[in-house]
Amino acid sequence: MGTEPGEPVCEGCPGQHRVHRLEPLGVQTLHAPAAEPEPACGLQTAAGGAGGRRLRCGRGGYLDRLYDGRSQWRHCAGPHPEVLPGGGDVLPPLQQRQVDGKAAEADLQAAFFSGEETSQGALPEAVVGPTRARRLQADRHRAGEGCGTHEASRDARHLQQDWQSGCSPGTTEPGSHQARPHPASRTREVRLSQSINQSISAQALQNLALIRPDLILPPVLEKTYLAMETLTEPHQLIATMCCVVTMAREMVKGGRYPEGPSNLLPLLFMVLPGIDPNDFAKCMITFQFISTFCTLVPLVDCSEALQTRSDLTEREKELCSSTAGFEDFVMQFMDKCFALIENSTLEQTTTLDTLMDKMSNQEGMVEIGLTSTFSTILTQSSPAIYQEAIKKLFHFASSHMFETKVAGRMAANMCRAASKAHPEFTLKLFLPHCAQVIMKLTEAEDVQKEEQLDDELLWNLQMLADIVRCDGLTLVAYRDQLVPVLKRSLHLTCKDGYTQAGLLLRHALRALTLIYPQEYRSMPCRFDRPLDEYLPIRDWGTPGNLFELGLRWHIPSLEEKKLALYLLDTFLQPELDGLEQHSEGTSALSRDELQRTLMIVHDGLIGAGAIMPMWEEPETADFIKSKTPLRGFVNTYQVKDEAFEALLKQRKNLRAVICKVMQKLVGHILTNSEDDTKSLSFIIKIYSAVLFYYGTLKHEFDGRWKSFTVVKKAIEDKLQGKKRHIRALLVDRVSLQHEMRVLDKEHAPYTPLVQEVMQDLLKLSTSHYGEVRAKAQQAFLGCLQMYPYCHLDLLPSILTYLKDDPNISHDQFKGALYVLLGTRSCCLASASEYPVIRQLWPTILQAGHSEKPSIQRLIEDVTDRIHRNYETVAVQSEVSEASVDLAKAVLASKKPAPSCTPTTQEVEGAAKDLERRNKETLDIYHDLVNTLLDLLESGKLRWRFVQISIGMLTLQIRRDTPLPPRAVAMFTRSLVDDTITVRKMAIGAVVAILKQQKREHKKKEIEPFKEGGCQPPPPGSLVPLGERDDNKWLQYDSSKLPKTQDQWDSTTFVDKTHWGFNTWPKPMLTYAPADQQPPLGRKREDMSEGEGIIFDHFSNTEFVDKLIGFLSLEDRKGRDKFSNRRFNMFKGLFRNYDDTLLPLFKPHMERLAADTQEFSQRCLAEIVAGLIRGAKHWTFDKQEKLYEFLLPLLKTVMTNASVETIGDWAQSMSSAVENRDPRKIHWLLEALMEDCANQSGGSFLYSSRLYVLQSALNQQEWRVPELLHRLLTHLEPHLPHVYKNVRDRLGSVLTNIFMYELPAEIATATCSPQRGKFLQGLLPKLAILETLDLERNGNGNGSQGNGNQGNGNQGNGKGEEPMEVQDQAQDGSLGETDEKKEAIQLIKTVMKWMISGLARMYHGVFPELYQLLPLIMPLESTEKDDELQKDAQVCLACVAQAYLSPDIIPTAMEAVKQVAFGGLWRARLSIMTFLQVLVFCNLFLVQANKSVVADIRKLLLKLLQDEQLEVREMAGTTLSGFLQCGLIALDKDLQVHFNKLCHTKLPKKKKLTDAGMQEGPSSQALIQRHAGVLGLCACVLSYPYDVPEWMPQLLLELGDHLNDPQPIAGTVKKTLSDFRRTHHDNWQEHKQRFTEDQLCMLTDLLVSPSYYA
Repeated sequence: MGTEPGEPVCEGCPGQHRVHRLEPLGVQTLHAPAAEPEPACGLQTAAGGAGGRRLRCGRGGYLDRLYDGRSQWRHCAGPHPEVLPGGGDVLPPLQQRQVDGKAAEADLQAAFFSGEETSQGALPEAVVGPTRARRLQADRHRAGEGCGTHEASRDARHLQQDWQSGCSPGTTEPGSHQARPHPASRTREVRLSQSINQSISAQALQNLALIRPDLILPPVLEKTYLAMETLTEPHQLIATMCCVVTMAREMVKGGRYPEGPSNLLPLLFMVLPGIDPNDFAKCMITFQFISTFCTLVPLVDCSEALQTRSDLTEREKELCSSTAGFEDFVMQFMDKCFALIENSTLEQTTTLDTLMDKMSNQEGMVEIGLTSTFSTILTQSSPAIYQEAIKKLFHFASSHMFETKVAGRMAANMCRAASKAHPEFTLKLFLPHCAQVIMKLTEAEDVQKEEQLDDELLWNLQMLADIVRCDGLTLVAYRDQLVPVLKRSLHLTCKDGYTQAGLLLRHALRALTLIYPQEYRSMPCRFDRPLDEYLPIRDWGTPGNLFELGLRWHIPSLEEKKLALYLLDTFLQPELDGLEQHSEGTSALSRDELQRTLMIVHDGLIGAGAIMPMWEEPETADFIKSKTPLRGFVNTYQVKDEAFEALLKQRKNLRAVICKVMQKLVGHILTNSEDDTKSLSFIIKIYSAVLFYYGTLKHEFDGRWKSFTVVKKAIEDKLQGKKRHIRALLVDRVSLQHEMRVLDKEHAPYTPLVQEVMQDLLKLSTSHYGEVRAKAQQAFLGCLQMYPYCHLDLLPSILTYLKDDPNISHDQFKGALYVLLGTRSCCLASASEYPVIRQLWPTILQAGHSEKPSIQRLIEDVTDRIHRNYETVAVQSEVSEASVDLAKAVLASKKPAPSCTPTTQEVEGAAKDLERRNKETLDIYHDLVNTLLDLLESGKLRWRFVQISIGMLTLQIRRDTPLPPRAVAMFTRSLVDDTITVRKMAIGAVVAILKQQKREHKKKEIEPFKEGGCQPPPPGSLVPLGERDDNKWLQYDSSKLPKTQDQWDSTTFVDKTHWGFNTWPKPMLTYAPADQQPPLGRKREDMSEGEGIIFDHFSNTEFVDKLIGFLSLEDRKGRDKFSNRRFNMFKGLFRNYDDTLLPLFKPHMERLAADTQEFSQRCLAEIVAGLIRGAKHWTFDKQEKLYEFLLPLLKTVMTNASVETIGDWAQSMSSAVENRDPRKIHWLLEALMEDCANQSGGSFLYSSRLYVLQSALNQQEWRVPELLHRLLTHLEPHLPHVYKNVRDRLGSVLTNIFMYELPAEIATATCSPQRGKFLQGLLPKLAILETLDLERNGNGNGSQGNGNQGNGNQGNGKGEEPMEVQDQAQDGSLGETDEKKEAIQLIKTVMKWMISGLARMYHGVFPELYQLLPLIMPLESTEKDDELQKDAQVCLACVAQAYLSPDIIPTAMEAVKQVAFGGLWRARLSIMTFLQVLVFCNLFLVQANKSVVADIRKLLLKLLQDEQLEVREMAGTTLSGFLQCGLIALDKDLQVHFNKLCHTKLPKKKKLTDAGMQEGPSSQALIQRHAGVLGLCACVLSYPYDVPEWMPQLLLELGDHLNDPQPIAGTVKKTLSDFRRTHHDNWQEHKQRFTEDQLCMLTDLLVSPSYYA
């Protein structure tokens, strides 16, 4: 597939994104490679949804209405989206072309091909199946209210994955499904959904059709036929067509769905009215539809096979007969296209319209679709059909004249498609005609000078420029007709005229010189073979064979190349001579003439670039010394032609000639007419083509590769795999492989001429005009990527424009900055080579000053790019002895034998060379740092560059090389700089320096099992997760704490808290004893120079005072937080310098502790955290002294805590004890535990102490069970606390306490507190909650009686009044009232614990939790305690949504039944909602437990007969949902049960209204009858988008109850209303389930009677 002959390629470098017209033709135009004609494969993809219903017959109803033209589409009412709605790619991304001078055609395609949905576009669809089907229907129903989209999309994906995972090529035969029922056999429903992502739905449909096309295709096809006759639902039409496209391969193949191919012709004829210029979306999907099917099917009339063959089946005979309609279809399609073109003519009414030579985005996309589809049709057509089509096209083209912007382009592209398919027929008709017209119209001399040419001349030039984009060998025969036309037209004065002539030259040259596939047919054989030898219908949808592709390439012959050289000599060389004379001043060209000449040169270069070799000359001196060549491998991508090579050797290298002429011209223009930006832009294009273009360009290839990937994914057969793609895709892939080889020129030689060209591009990159600068910069950056290390040569020239020189303009300065900024893949500013950095960074700091905002932003971008992309490279490179030995071993092997073996002298020389280079790099590094420091300390830098220089210095802090002492001093001084930005950068730098200066501490290996006093497990055995005998020695034990020096020295500390819980690291290393560690308390003379500088500064009282003063200032009011960077600075100080610096900080810490200001407390928190972490290696006596000072300080701090500071102190304690052995910091932990027992200061301070303690213990994880037990013992009396903030904190702390009690099946038993024992102690205290409502009811059974069952009223209203515990008892029993209040406060704390625990636990719900469910459920309905009600609601929601393990589900169900059979009707109402969420979140686990399902069914049937109306209605809703998701089977027994209840006899109405009958048998009869109606309604509502066979009769039975007493009548009315609403969209389909009598009766039920009836 390739780019077409003469196709305008990129005008810039490989990174450029704008290209000229590259109109594509089909799949080969998925950004077709730079090769000649892309035959019309037109592969187009879509990923839409589907819609349909069950079919009762394979071909009936709409299928018998063939293609007689009676079915016509009218303009569908509704919105017209700007892009085609629907998922996936509608057409493959095609070749790019320039639109509006800015947007490339790829942008147009991306908007359409991506299938993005617009606000007005068609909404997505989905395919649903058995169990998930009903869930998806419910999701779609909810989507109307703005929800359900995510769930439905997820289910569509799961459905698709479930089906794919259960099938393989071996199980797709019909017989295999009988042995093992496939999921596909359960799904027969395909639905249109407006809430599911369309691409996901289309992919699911495609995969399902691959598995069982006989089940999936029929309903989709019938829905498609129905949609084509519907004028009011354009979105449904588009969606159904998208669905059919995704399943096109399976439909036309027949196979397991034999009726599929017979639908092709009816569908093709029925979609033709969709080519409507007034409906963009419908027009594009129609093109996609036709193109996709025509790609899969040869358009050959096989009707004569009935007389010539005797081996045809009945189905094949029918199909052969239908193929006689192919020719009629092609003719009708062309008529529609001609009408579309005529309606798209651009009318130019003003001069402004004439200048705006562009087409809209929609017009561009229509052009792509039209061209691609027509190319596909002609490529797949038989010669007989093609000849009829070409005659019709020629008559249309020769009898019409079109403007060249919109309609002309469409018509010319159709001509091009014809020429590519069969050039011998097309050129014979079109080329002589066009040439004759052009020659006739240009006979007069005045025509050459006219600025506005006749439309007929322009139209014929345009048509001729497109039809020559064909096979080059065929074009050779028309040489004598092409050359005169070019001579007449290339020098026209009219810009449109000579532009079309230039395209003619370009396309002709490309057709002659490029290598490309000659055809993209679905089969390698021709379609004109006799039908008795080859029957095309048997190859419908057949995949291609990669190993027998039968691909025919166009390889330029010597004759074609000679003709190309003749055209270059005739038309290109004179232009070069004229340009050279113009540059030398011997002749003058006007600007228009100059631009015309440059355009001809550019078109010639792009046309013949594939046969123009690069010039040969010695390379510029190597910038990098290397023993191995730094060039890439050279690919062979051309056929060797010795005769042509000999011919070229006799000629000057054309690329070199063009470069030298352009160099002179650039100098001339910059000197005399720098404002000629158009000419300079052409020169840049020419430079780019000379350097980069050899037949294709990188960005074009990337676009085509991406398009190919999208198309392949959209129509691949995932079931078969093994590259079973259609042949057009395989040809496309082979063509892309060829282009890949052409492009592999990333490492070209950097010659002197290239060097001169790049200097010119650099000049233009700093031009005064922005348009020129932008294009030149793109070309220059492309050169930097193509020629490695050339930036080392060009960098001095670039930096020249950054100097602070008045002769350098703002534009030059800006251009140089843009060159440095580059792109993400090529950025000089972030180069990592030290020779480059040494020149670049100081120059940036000394750059000229400019007040222009654009330049200031550029400088910021450059520095930001430096910081973001800078990569630290090694200063000292090392090659280990092991690497050398390994290299010798490789060289010693004989397979393959090495080409050379280095001698010992060479190895030693290389080692010395490495040492020399390391020394040079280190010298450069120090020189760079000193240069930056000199500039910084000179005082000449502006404030912005001061900060930039400090940022650059921070990038030079390395792990392997100490920072020079001078830089250490600068950063340390900057800690107290007046600028806050500088101080922040200095803190980060000092942290890195302290880390760099950290002394290494010696470690020793230990045996953890020996430390634990137990035997190691046998090799290969699994160590259980959790607390074991071998890791208990790591846990906190107050009786074994190291409280003396000897105990401290004998204790093995392990700081990593995660070690040992699961397994032990190998080897297990801990720190060696203190006498083996680096000495602490060093003197000043024992420190290195860098360490001494920091020590001197922090030993200075004035410096420390100033530093603490700055750190305790407020930075961002209300947004300041605990700073980890400051914490790490103090940690490094106290780690590196021991306690030497502590005396200087103590006064400040005491002062800050007494200060209640937020920023002072935060500063102290950072110091304290750093101090504790930094004291990791302090000796025992220093640790003791430290905590003697810290603990009183912390008590003072906690007394002064505030809302603003408590979070910082919690973070401080968390950071302080992170990765610290709890035995090493036992002073701190014990102090926090002791402080927690102090309840003075009110609820806030108590909750604050708990918060700080929680933060510390949380970091210790499983290693402090003793402290957790002690903490729980302390908390238990305080759980029913009167203040909410304390209760909230208690709930969070309880979560941490029980965090490490893991299920027995995954971990061993824990020593930490256990939930079960804890809850057993709480339940007696909470038992009083069961009596609160009952006592307020005034009756002993906790219900309101049954006087409100008929109308839903709440009886006397007393039984369900929410409880409210008063401060004082109302009955005089104070103790009882306090007990109730305490129980309510306790349950609030427990619910906070449950909410927090369910979100943070490492596992699912624990079974003990459900013991609290009967106590919490009634609290949800309380109204006088908002906190209690909200907590209960949130808690129940969290419990219901939790994922359960299979063994917990029965426990949860028992708790549900306990509540459901309780006395409070509001609790029974709430438990229904709870049960719905619980089941839906654990649906598959619940379904697997048959006993639980039976319990749920029994529970719902009982609650349907509840005495309370609200409970009955909620039970009906719950039953409907469970029926819909398939949890409860809708069997005959269930319907019989409901029917029996429905027929419960009711007494006369007068008896029901007697007061004495409120609780009699008549009330119970009404309840039973209502329960039966609710059950039947649940059955109806469980199928919101379908009509099962039993539903019509059931609806009529419900209608018999419309006159029943309330609430039965209201329930029936609501159900019928919901049925009408949910079935309205597809009522035409659903009503077929009803008989005529049933429809009449149903209409009477659903339609209200008229007042005037």
